[in-house]
Amino acid sequence: MRCAKRGLKTPIALACLLGLAVDAHAMDTPPIIPLPAQVSMAQGSYAVSAAAVIHVAPGDRAASDAAHYLADLLVRTRGLSLPVIEDATATSRDGIVICSDAAASVAQPEGYVLDVDAKGMRIAARDAAGLFYGAVSAWQLMTPDAAKGAVSVPSMHIADWPRFGWRGLMLDSARHFQQPAEIKQLLDAMAQHKLNVFHWHLTDDQGWRLEIRRYPKLTQIGAWRRPPGDGDTKYGGYYTQAEVKDIVAYATARHITVVPEIDMPGHAQAAVAAYPDIGVTGAQPPVSIDWGVNPYLFNVDDHTIDFLHNVLDEVMELFPSTFIHVGGDEAIKDQWQASAAVQARMHALGIKDEKALQSWFIERMGQYLAQHGRRLIGWDEILEGGVPPSASVMSWRGTQGAIDAARLGHDVVLSPAPTLYFDNLQSHGDDEPTGRLGVQTLATVYKFEAVSSELTSEQAKHVLGAQANIWTEYLTAPWQIQHAAFPRLDALAEAAWTPANERHFDDFIARLPAQFDRYQKMGIDYADSAFAVDMRGQRTDGKVTVTLAAQESSAIIRYTTDGTLPVASSPIYGKPIEAALPVTISATSFAGDGSPLARVRTQRFDAQTLASYDGNALQACPKGDLGLRVPLLPDATSPAPVYNVDLMNSCWRVTNVPLDGAVTMVIDGAWLARNYGLAHDASKVKVRASRTPAGEFEVHLDTCSGPLAASMPLPTDALPGRTYRVTAPLAAHGGTHDLCILSTAPVRGSLSGVSRVSFNSSASRRATP
Repeated sequence: MRCAKRGLKTPIALACLLGLAVDAHAMDTPPIIPLPAQVSMAQGSYAVSAAAVIHVAPGDRAASDAAHYLADLLVRTRGLSLPVIEDATATSRDGIVICSDAAASVAQPEGYVLDVDAKGMRIAARDAAGLFYGAVSAWQLMTPDAAKGAVSVPSMHIADWPRFGWRGLMLDSARHFQQPAEIKQLLDAMAQHKLNVFHWHLTDDQGWRLEIRRYPKLTQIGAWRRPPGDGDTKYGGYYTQAEVKDIVAYATARHITVVPEIDMPGHAQAAVAAYPDIGVTGAQPPVSIDWGVNPYLFNVDDHTIDFLHNVLDEVMELFPSTFIHVGGDEAIKDQWQASAAVQARMHALGIKDEKALQSWFIERMGQYLAQHGRRLIGWDEILEGGVPPSASVMSWRGTQGAIDAARLGHDVVLSPAPTLYFDNLQSHGDDEPTGRLGVQTLATVYKFEAVSSELTSEQAKHVLGAQANIWTEYLTAPWQIQHAAFPRLDALAEAAWTPANERHFDDFIARLPAQFDRYQKMGIDYADSAFAVDMRGQRTDGKVTVTLAAQESSAIIRYTTDGTLPVASSPIYGKPIEAALPVTISATSFAGDGSPLARVRTQRFDAQTLASYDGNALQACPKGDLGLRVPLLPDATSPAPVYNVDLMNSCWRVTNVPLDGAVTMVIDGAWLARNYGLAHDASKVKVRASRTPAGEFEVHLDTCSGPLAASMPLPTDALPGRTYRVTAPLAAHGGTHDLCILSTAPVRGSLSGVSRVSFNSSASRRATP
């Protein structure tokens, strides 16, 4: 069937129809994310009102599905209830027309054509995915702001198709479990970003989340753990096969392929806890409570191989995806090396070392999947010991794994840490939730390029696409996952969909306010970190000088000092604010059109707050790295204090502290669970001699080997989750200094954390009752 066309008469539209490239950045671009491949604007517009109708031809199932999805989105976000009508003359109707067209001018898979003129809007595509994505773009055109009801859509011509066939998002459900409804909300958001692969991490040391009928203990035992410091309370959950089928069907309706990950040969502790006979030692460990790298591996005997093949049988029943992910990462080989049976197996097979044994193991899985018409994909460690011929590679340790695999002729997906690891924080802001402290900004993600310049054009054909990962060791609640994902998911979507030469960060930023409005309507708790205003104050002679800054420099910062909230007419920040103490400053960022880009941040500056340092503002010690921001308890789901820690060296720096008059130092801290599998790095943890039973905080002047300024014994009740306050006199030192805070707590007990460091002057001390 052919969609009737109503030609646009502008020179730019004519250029598009003739196949000439048009630079969308050179004109006002529509509020669509990801940006279409080709856009040309024209004079005029189409007025969409409650009287509008969406037309599809009878029997055009793909068009009907896309039309109903569009209608549902419009009801939820714009308040427009547009009927979907099937009629034989649909393609020649005015209004909104969605039509399958085998001769549509965009021939690429998932591509579509969208035309808008004064009489209506027409979406045509050669496949169902293209129609669906055309409908998503149409929805974005009809939601350019937060208003409800009628909307005017400018006339334009869009010819659009994706740059890559794999546009993915990985969610880790093994470390922390998400309810099926939460998974579906994420799938909806993926569809609205034109992402098409949901990589579902379902098994790991800390939990087996997938029901396997043949092996019920995998979920009866393997899906539950007992968190440290939380008594007998079990944590866990799993997805029944009925729930999985429902989620897969939900994803399929949104043109998303669900790729399951069943980790092997490492990250196997939860499975071995359920069935010790598939482990190496025969011992039954508990389901792990430790994040990181744990020692448990699957055995390599025929019984274990058959066990895993049986698991894969049920996995393939549930997931129709071409690819099945088998992990392959972080499998330390200690248990294999120590096992006489494993060593005998290696000798019998003629395998030279344990890396080659892992390659043999992965190839056994790859061959089994291939016999069933599937393809194996794994993390880039499967390159070690020789690449199994059947394997595709997901590169996470930077991009080199993808480069190496593509040169060898293997298909690759780029998913490198730290750039596309969305459990990394988006800023150093005090109100960022838990996660990894290797900050990955919105701009960093946007600039990511999947195809390395080191690859030839032929090798580059092996790059399937890009994927972001959301690991959930430190993301315990749905709002934290959403905060981590959005709007960085927009940046990823554009990097994976839009032609590289059409991507412009300033233009992307200009399209975000409309997306933020959509997020609010869809109930998505997105991060405003790129536009949040950071305030820093410096006290001088009873006054304070406050600097304001936002991560995204194009944002306009407006502020108030009179107790009101800033609005589009409030003063614009241009230079540091000087004010008498005390003063309360409120500030936020605005787009050029006056739209707020972030929620208002408010901070009071007085003598007490200026002598107090939030733990999130503390820095790493020299040669150290405060790598994590962790919650008070590992499985806490409600907002709670967070603590920046370095697992290898419990040490913090407070910089530029004015010590004139300071007589007492106060540290608010907590005992945190030391639930980290450090494997071969455990010996690198810094151990310090202590003088008291639980250790102490030692405070040194200027450097960590400088004069001792204070010593604060830590409380002996060192169970994870306990907070405390310790105080000590501060040796008399005038001037401004850096302070180094060292913890001498035993490294095999709870981890010490710092939430706040404060200094009391003699005056404030006398005033304290």
